[in-house]
Amino acid sequence: MAEGLSKRFGKTVALDGVNFAVPEGAVFALVGANGAGKTTLIRVLMNIARPTEGRAVVLGRNSEALSGTGFCEVGYVSENQDLADWTTVGGMLDYFRPFYPSWDRELEGRLVRQFDLPLGRRLKQLSRGMRMKAAFVSSLAYRPKLLVLDEPLSGLDPFVRDELIGSLREQAAGTTVFLSSHDLAEIESFASHVGFLEEGRMLFTEPLGALMGRLREATAEGAVRPARIPEAWLHFEAVAGGFQWVHSGYREGASADEAWELLGDAEVRFRPMTLRSIFLAMAKAGRERKRAGGKAA
Repeated sequence: MAEGLSKRFGKTVALDGVNFAVPEGAVFALVGANGAGKTTLIRVLMNIARPTEGRAVVLGRNSEALSGTGFCEVGYVSENQDLADWTTVGGMLDYFRPFYPSWDRELEGRLVRQFDLPLGRRLKQLSRGMRMKAAFVSSLAYRPKLLVLDEPLSGLDPFVRDELIGSLREQAAGTTVFLSSHDLAEIESFASHVGFLEEGRMLFTEPLGALMGRLREATAEGAVRPARIPEAWLHFEAVAGGFQWVHSGYREGASADEAWELLGDAEVRFRPMTLRSIFLAMAKAGRERKRAGGKAA
């Protein structure tokens, strides 16, 4: 949870009054363009960075007090995570094991076998994908209550991504997952909630099903240009034979009635959108709002 969370680096505002809450047991996907503040937000949540204003609460604790035994309930994997390259995979797990009272040796062994990890090989000798697998094992083996993942799938080949996502589905049951990733197709397959961060502001957070239910790609053939364009109609533009837009507040039946009222006797169609297409539409709307000084969709 975050309340009025802000983080500044000199004159640069990385987070600007961020508010959100993650339901217990959710898989919460944080999305946004590069530079939106996703990594900064995660670093504040993990007490790697201190907020300038506001507060974040992690498992009932103020994030600034998160330390020591508090991390026994939190797993953290980042694409930029430093690992002890000089040690072996087995040596790393041997080192971490005593710090976590809830470490499950059976689960550790199952994950090592599932990922085909070479316990006797040094981390510096592993590919990036294998290093990420080792990091996942070290974070999943103690069954954390919260698993925080900062771009863990970035740059990995599709097979490794599928393996890691499969492990999350299998092992993270009952665990709250907070995930930042650019792999939107993969996120769509298992996330339960989505938060959209834009230039340090959280534009919205909502269940993934609700988000995909309220956004539709819309087309109208044989339409006349409307006298007004509703605020929920994003990127309204003329195309061959009619108009197209993204409806950000779709309601079955009511949205079609509104379109016919405004566009005349047109053939109106609404099509579901993927999370990737929603992200692109929201990012484009963000640029338009920035130019026009408008509001979020």
